[in-house]
Amino acid sequence: MRTVQQPIHSGWNAASTAAEIAAGHDLTGKVALVTGGNSGIGYETVKTLAAAGAQVIVGARDAGKWEHRPAELKQAVFIPLDLADPASVDAFAARFLSEYNSLYLLFNNAGIFRPPQFLKDKRGYEIQFGVNHLGHFQLSGRLWPALKNAGGARVIAISSVGHRRMGVQLDDLNFEKQGYDKMKAYGQSKTANSLFAVELDRRGQEHGVRAFAVHPGAIRTDIFRYMSGEEVQAFEQQITRFKTLQEGAATAIWCALSDQLNGMGGVYCEDCDLAELLPDDSQSTGHGVRSFAVDPDKAAALWQFSETVTGVRWP
Repeated sequence: MRTVQQPIHSGWNAASTAAEIAAGHDLTGKVALVTGGNSGIGYETVKTLAAAGAQVIVGARDAGKWEHRPAELKQAVFIPLDLADPASVDAFAARFLSEYNSLYLLFNNAGIFRPPQFLKDKRGYEIQFGVNHLGHFQLSGRLWPALKNAGGARVIAISSVGHRRMGVQLDDLNFEKQGYDKMKAYGQSKTANSLFAVELDRRGQEHGVRAFAVHPGAIRTDIFRYMSGEEVQAFEQQITRFKTLQEGAATAIWCALSDQLNGMGGVYCEDCDLAELLPDDSQSTGHGVRSFAVDPDKAAALWQFSETVTGVRWP
């Protein structure tokens, strides 16, 4: 049965940190993968998992950001990964599977936000949808054997409250029927991340694989790199409180490790709890998940489309 989308009052909150949630968890012998783990909340996630004893694989484009990381992260390994390039995704997955038999935790964390102009990935799709969703869909599919072998794997898809701006429009992914709006395009990609978790959880739970979508909160990271100073200032004026990096990584860590979520999955989480379900036309700009982002029928349609586009057929 699919988990009901409503808060469970976990006892954690927006100010909880990844380290606090991971305390007492021993991940020795477990393999975790964090895309975009060379910076921002991805790097905080890597540090938290490594401190708990996990072998952590970091998949990202920029090796330079990883080279200056602390030497004490000896159990963390960097492998180049460009989610906009299907060949890079396949190469990454092939190398991973040649070295590791199982994957206990997969964090689909990497993402692109508000590019300066309309761009496409190497498949020909709008870059935010291509990187944030299609690249991760392909990667997760290629790594399915390792996820299944873990005997209780969890997949964490980093979504965003930005999903509220737009559902997935499969008949106009490249905005050919409407003018391109980079924030709507971002919202579409984040809705896709949430829908991916819904359908993956439905398919995976009989194999012990559960999936969760996460809104990490507003955090100052280099994801703002494409925004002008004026755009950043306008964006910051809309935010009541920015989280620290440790707070920003907390909900993903909670979804990955918490026993409170045993037997659950296919839900959208925020502030270390399940989010409130809101109607599609809700005008709230803060918390909660719109119903179109957790709709199982929309999730199934997106999944079928994604299999066709990526060529990845899941069992």
